[in-house]
Amino acid sequence: MARLWLCAAGAAVFLFCLLLHSRFCGCPFSWRKEEVFYRLDLGWPKYSEYFTGVTFCVAVDSLNGLVYVAQRGDNIPKVLVFTDDGYFLRAWNYTVDTPHGMFVSSTPHEQSVWITDVGSGSYGHTVKKYNSFGDLVQVLGTPGKKGTGLNPLQFDNPAELYVEDTGDIYIVDGDGGLNNRLVKLSQDFMILWLRGENGSGPAKFNIPHSVTLDSDGRVWVADRGNKRLQVFDKDTGEWIGAWSNCFTEEGPSSVRFTPNGKYLVVTQLNLSRLSILAAPPVGSIGDCSVVSTIQLADQVLPHLLEVDRKTGAIYVAEIGAKQVQKYVPWYNHVPAFLV
Repeated sequence: MARLWLCAAGAAVFLFCLLLHSRFCGCPFSWRKEEVFYRLDLGWPKYSEYFTGVTFCVAVDSLNGLVYVAQRGDNIPKVLVFTDDGYFLRAWNYTVDTPHGMFVSSTPHEQSVWITDVGSGSYGHTVKKYNSFGDLVQVLGTPGKKGTGLNPLQFDNPAELYVEDTGDIYIVDGDGGLNNRLVKLSQDFMILWLRGENGSGPAKFNIPHSVTLDSDGRVWVADRGNKRLQVFDKDTGEWIGAWSNCFTEEGPSSVRFTPNGKYLVVTQLNLSRLSILAAPPVGSIGDCSVVSTIQLADQVLPHLLEVDRKTGAIYVAEIGAKQVQKYVPWYNHVPAFLV
C-alpha cells in the first residue's frame, strides 16, 4: 500500500512539474485544449495487410464512423472500407479505374462516396458517385475521354472534389492534364461558375490538386505547381487572395480544416511533411502562419488527407509508404482535471 501511495504521489508531482515547465520555460509542449498537437495512432488500422496497392486518397464518413481508402494496382480491390477504430469491413472494385481523390457526403438519409478517376480506360477522366457499398449512382464527365468541354462537361485528370452540405460540388480539374480550373456545380450538376486556366497569376493554376471550404464561405485550393493556396468566394467565385509564404520549398498537395475551423492541415508530398496553419479571420486572409508540423520519414510521400469532422483525427494517404495513417489530437488523452 505504501508503494502504491508513493507511485501515485510521484506521478502527481511529475504532472505538476510538467505543467509548470510548459508554462514557464517557453517550450512548445502544452496541455491546453487549443494547442494543435497530434500523435500517431499505432492501432489504426488493426491489420495493415489490407493495403495491397498504392494508397492515393482517403475519406471519412464522420456521421457513421467509417473511413474509405482508395488504392491503385492490378487485380486488387480499389476501395477499402474501415471503421474509425481500425476494423476492416469490406472492399469493392466496380467501375473504378485509377482513383485520385475521394470525398464522402453523409446525411441521416444518404451516404455518398465520390471518387475522381484519372485512368485512361473506359472509366477514366470522370467524377463518380457511389453508395457506401460501391454501387455506381452518377457519372460526371465523359467516361474514357479527356477534354475541355463544358456542354457536355469534360475533365482531364480531375484531382479532387469537395461536396457541401447543400449538395453543391467543387471540383479541381487538372492534375497535370489539359485543364487547370476550379468548377462549382449545383446539386443537380449544373455549372454555377468556373475559374482558372494555366498560369501563375491570380485565379490561374498550375496543378490545382485539392479543394476545401471554410465556415466563412471561402473556397481554398491547393495550387501545387504554383506553391500556394488560392482562396475564392464560394457564391461568386471571386478571387480573394493567396498564401505562398509558407510554401517556399514545395507547394501544398492537400488542404483541409480542423472541425473548429481554427486551423488548416496541409500535406507537402516530396517533403513528407504535414503542416498545421492558423486559419485567418473573416475578411482579409492576411499571411500564412505555420503553427505546427509533423515531419514524416523520407519517401513516405503524403498525398491527400482527410479530417474527421467529429473527432478531429487526421487520416493521411501515403503513396510512398503505401498505407494510410491516422493522427489524433493530443487533447483526446489529457485527463479532465488538467484542461
